[in-house]
Amino acid sequence: MRSQVPVDHDPAPRDSVPWRDPRLSPTQRAEALVPLMSLEEKVAQLVGVWVGAEASGDGVAPHQADMIDGAPTWSTIIQHGLGQLTRPFGTAPVDPVRGARSLAASQAQIVAASRFGIPAQVHEECLTGFAAWRATVYPAPLGWGASFDPELVEEMAGRIGRSMRAAGVHQGLAPVLDVTRDYRWGRTEETIGEDPYLVGTTGAAYVRGLERAGVVATLKHFVGYSASRGGRNLGPVSMGRRELADVILPPFEMALRLGGARSVMHSYAEIDGLPVAADEGLLTGLLRDEWGFTGTVVADYFAVRFLQTLHGVAADAADAARLALRAGIDVELPTVDAYGAPLVAAVRSGAVDEALVDRALRRVLTQKIELGLLDEDWQELPDDVADLRLDDGAGRDVAVRLAREAVVLLRNSDVLPLPAGRRVALVGPVADDPMAMLGCYSFPNHVGVRHPEHGLGLDIASLRDELARRVPRLRYEPGCAVTGGDTSGIPAAVAAATDADVCVLAVGDRAGMFGRGTSGEGCDAGDLRLPGVQAELVRAVLATGTPVVLVLLTGRPYALGPEFDAAAAVVQAFFLGQRGGQALAEVLTGAVNPSGRLPVSVPRDAAGLPGTYLTPKLGRRSEVSSVDPTPAYPFGHGLSYTTFDWSDAGVCGPAGEPAVDPAPAARWPVDGAVTVGITVRNTGSRAGTEVVQLYLHDPVAQTTRPVVRLVGYARVPLEPGAAARVTFGVPADVASFTGLGGRRIVEPGEVELRFGRSSGEPAATLSLRLTGAERPVGNRRELLTSVRVDPAVAVPHPG
Repeated sequence: MRSQVPVDHDPAPRDSVPWRDPRLSPTQRAEALVPLMSLEEKVAQLVGVWVGAEASGDGVAPHQADMIDGAPTWSTIIQHGLGQLTRPFGTAPVDPVRGARSLAASQAQIVAASRFGIPAQVHEECLTGFAAWRATVYPAPLGWGASFDPELVEEMAGRIGRSMRAAGVHQGLAPVLDVTRDYRWGRTEETIGEDPYLVGTTGAAYVRGLERAGVVATLKHFVGYSASRGGRNLGPVSMGRRELADVILPPFEMALRLGGARSVMHSYAEIDGLPVAADEGLLTGLLRDEWGFTGTVVADYFAVRFLQTLHGVAADAADAARLALRAGIDVELPTVDAYGAPLVAAVRSGAVDEALVDRALRRVLTQKIELGLLDEDWQELPDDVADLRLDDGAGRDVAVRLAREAVVLLRNSDVLPLPAGRRVALVGPVADDPMAMLGCYSFPNHVGVRHPEHGLGLDIASLRDELARRVPRLRYEPGCAVTGGDTSGIPAAVAAATDADVCVLAVGDRAGMFGRGTSGEGCDAGDLRLPGVQAELVRAVLATGTPVVLVLLTGRPYALGPEFDAAAAVVQAFFLGQRGGQALAEVLTGAVNPSGRLPVSVPRDAAGLPGTYLTPKLGRRSEVSSVDPTPAYPFGHGLSYTTFDWSDAGVCGPAGEPAVDPAPAARWPVDGAVTVGITVRNTGSRAGTEVVQLYLHDPVAQTTRPVVRLVGYARVPLEPGAAARVTFGVPADVASFTGLGGRRIVEPGEVELRFGRSSGEPAATLSLRLTGAERPVGNRRELLTSVRVDPAVAVPHPG
């Protein structure tokens, strides 16, 4: 039931209170409420308060005093209302049911304390699952990218959203849409990959899943965060407008238009000297005026005050609030600071126009109305809270399916799958560590490490646990730790490998925060060598002559130079989640045929940085530089236990039928689309999934272009001997880029569409000519290449 509000706060009947009237639009209701509110009541809606749910179920405990000197008491904070509650489940371990009851109790207090009885909007982290104790932990975003399976990512996000909504949470701070630019950056594990099309399509799928569950998705981090100098967290960004427009921005545009995200979190970055938090051109001019975004812009944690303390563009808290509010930040998170008393004083003094407060307030109230928080029948406590379970069989099933698809087989000299009955040595510091499966924003790593007395709250098996169930003759030695210089365990690992028929060597990362791990926020790397003495362990084990399966459980790609070439097989996995041990063991033993593809390239040189596959010609190997940036394994690479044949590539008619064009290059109108297809056949003895990738090559353009860039992809599951025809409908808009005049254009001329097993392994190339006059494209351009996968039929080839 809705909380009872004191008589003097009780709203009038519905007919006389338009802001309660569900017959009006959310915008109309918000407009009706804004003029009734005092300045203090308005500003109260623009801030969050960091809280933790009490284990007793009686309420929440404010944590803002841990971060801000002289923070007000809870009763003072809520006397005029409250915009957001920050992470009541994600601050300390709490039983989910008791946490939901505590949250409901606090909402009742908020409603009762203020004149209008407006509940707070509740947000939580949800990148690898609802960041709450005992909630399912899914693979990290690099794993989503490795799957090349947006539909499964959408299913995962839907489950995450439903669990959050059932607990009383309204907003999730995900997905991360930063395109990987420098693998040394600690938050690489949170990115989906290094290609904007892969990031955008996968990120939009996540958004759809979360939003359809009734939870506001928040796009992070708008924009430029991943392109910091040296891969350092919060480092300045030196980036031209074309890189920003053509590489960094597209995933956000796709997630807004194709996913329907209702919130955006700005980035900590400063681009060419201007902090994004103060950039009106980005947060208002581009995001709202050009793209038409109508949702809320929320501050990354403490970023408003950072305009003063870190960037030095504001004199004090009030000045920081002025800059942020003018730029377009509607809500200050995580807790009340600059948007509190300093902002009120600045408005009263005339330093800040109250119209800016009203602008942000309208957006906040509109979103709360959309969520039902101002409806008469709103309830603090969901009816079925007693049955709340955040980790169930259905969630674990999605987690393991996604983890299986995220495992990438990089090399295999017939040592995998592991033969039955062989003696297997399992070596390495991450082989027997359940935490090696979890990213830094998983609850056990993000919060649980500070509360070891509560345990993980989940059943998370290590690789050793799962292999031991499948490999009877298994011997384990850690060899070394993830970090540190202790090599005393290496001789025992060498002995185990020497006595085995095959050795599985598992090395990698430990996710953490701000230097407490080797991957994660604030855990940047100086180069791409394996942490600690793990490379020494690898060299020593490889020297035994025993066939070695090198398994990398990491949050970023590490360099695999010539010293690793002796490995008989190489498997890459990026923080596979709570069922990752099972998925990895199934792939190693052959129960699952690997189908993952690299969402980031694996470099060969640990220091020839930065560089991703998305580069113009001079970013590749050349005679004018002694540094060779050629990767050990390119973006999109991945092997299978079966084999596939690709044939009959060609330009097709609109329905996929063969098309005959007498010109040397098929015509592709600059305002139209081209349909291309290829047949893929499973020529091996077991079922498998091929990932067909389509790349665009533009050999001559008015600005330098990437040698190739992804414009389409499809997962194609095939039984032995089966074949499928994969057809892509590619709109010319997908070939657009930022031209000389700073506008996005489709330029006529010769181009190629390349079917590839990876960005570095084309299987077939089609020459086309974009015809017509140079065409500007606006913000309603086509963003997606359509895909069809049909059972193969005999396709006559012209000529």
